[in-house]
Amino acid sequence: MAMGRVFQLAVAASIWGIAAPAAAMSAAPVPRLADPIIDAAADAAARARVDPLTINNDDFLRMRDPALWRDLMVERIGFVDGATGWRLWRIANRPRPAGPLWIIPHDDENAAFLAAILAVHSWGGVVMAVDAGARDSGYSARFSEPSQSGERLDPNRVFGAAQPLYTATMLADRLPRQRLIVALHTNARGYDAQLPRCPGEPLVEGGAGDVSMALCTDRMTPRRPAHWRWPFDDDDTLALLPHRADRSPTAPGWCEARLAAAGFNLVDERVPFSDGSASNYAVLHDIAYINFETRDRGNDGAGLAEGRQRLIAMIDRAMALCAPVTGVDLHPFRR
Repeated sequence: MAMGRVFQLAVAASIWGIAAPAAAMSAAPVPRLADPIIDAAADAAARARVDPLTINNDDFLRMRDPALWRDLMVERIGFVDGATGWRLWRIANRPRPAGPLWIIPHDDENAAFLAAILAVHSWGGVVMAVDAGARDSGYSARFSEPSQSGERLDPNRVFGAAQPLYTATMLADRLPRQRLIVALHTNARGYDAQLPRCPGEPLVEGGAGDVSMALCTDRMTPRRPAHWRWPFDDDDTLALLPHRADRSPTAPGWCEARLAAAGFNLVDERVPFSDGSASNYAVLHDIAYINFETRDRGNDGAGLAEGRQRLIAMIDRAMALCAPVTGVDLHPFRR
């Protein structure tokens, strides 16, 4: 086991209406971990296999076509980490277990969930998605269940010691195959005008996000392609690649050189310490990782379709360019 302090994990019953055992784990402090997965973390969570065509949940109601779920196994997972309750979906490609670990930390980013189901069909692997409740169109669906104190957590700001069981369960499928982690996000139109913009970039009216090709900080450095082509024809569609602060930002990360040559919008994320995000956790633990982002265009049919299509275009192009990955269980197959 590998975490920086002793954790008493009171695992509550009936997060999903299923009894779950209590568990406790301890660990010695390690500044950087080669293997971040907590041993036997899944044993502390309540699990049940479910039929995706019968789930009363917005993500599944949008995808009632049986063909979308052929060969996919869906499990719901519930547990309490500290005082915070978590519900997760695990969706695995049974005949094609090799492939990425697709993660969806935010339940309100609905085009990302749609894209993940198509991606796991095409490229195999496992999807892990946070579920904040049956209805996911409101901003509150971005956060965890309320804790005993009423606090709600951002699922993409607690990877690591803050929520060790959550971290372990979300990332458990990375091993034993050493999977590439692919995070999918749809965020607010960028960027927030109060944030620093890159030299020479015009002020974009109406922006509200903090992920954009126009944003330059001591952490975020965008690299634009010489020529813009769809899906990279806006500032909010990009691939984010983290790197440690003690490494050169120009040193190629996972397939970075090929993606740049192929005309991707790229953002290099410099990570001097973890901000609790999956990208920071991954790079500080030497895990192959990439994050595909596009703008949240709303929950109507047209908005979801465009977000999904932009994400799938990036995924398919990157997988075709970059698989296989040496030492990582990723192979260039398509259905």
